[in-house]
Amino acid sequence: MLKFLLRALFKPTYRPQTKQSRKPVRETLAYKAGRSITVSSAQPKTLEPDASNAEQSDAPASVEVFDETSSHSVTAPRVLEGPAYVTDGDTITIRKTQIRLFGIDAPELHHPYGKKAKWAMVRLCKGHKIRAEIIAEDEYGRTVAKCFLPDGRDLSEELVRQGLAIDWPKFSDGKYSSFEVAGIRKKLWLTDARQKGRMHVWEKADVRKSGKSNDK
Repeated sequence: MLKFLLRALFKPTYRPQTKQSRKPVRETLAYKAGRSITVSSAQPKTLEPDASNAEQSDAPASVEVFDETSSHSVTAPRVLEGPAYVTDGDTITIRKTQIRLFGIDAPELHHPYGKKAKWAMVRLCKGHKIRAEIIAEDEYGRTVAKCFLPDGRDLSEELVRQGLAIDWPKFSDGKYSSFEVAGIRKKLWLTDARQKGRMHVWEKADVRKSGKSNDK
């Protein structure tokens, strides 16, 4: 009896220890969410200011060729409006976006009537805000658009009417063919050759022109 009393008096009290969580709270939450958090030592990037309202600079000297193999129609209508910088007869730039005029083909600058086509387009666009309705773009962001003057005139149609561009049925479905002036395809024979895939005609013409320039 005495031994039992002594054990009862001197029995140490047992305090259960709380188990320590294996993961900190943040790690546990991240684990449950199924995410991994990566801490980068790189400096944060500074966002560049929006250039949409910046003053337009000169367009590139060379024309970037539209890649028809990767082109696709624009599902949501996209419209650009503003002054146009003319690169050549069928290429303009609005708000730093280079635009190929829909459905027509004008001569290159170094081909016969190429400079005339450019300056005809300059006169059409001068002092106006041009409305460009983008209908297609390639994988590099280059665009094809129907372009209009403030009075609603179609720039493509106007240049064809002036005899400085021809319809390109492959892309226009013949929309501008009725506006072609008589004999225009003989006059713009290099442009016509391109549409027919006769690029060797271009090559010969370029060789002849380079030979003449070397003789001077």
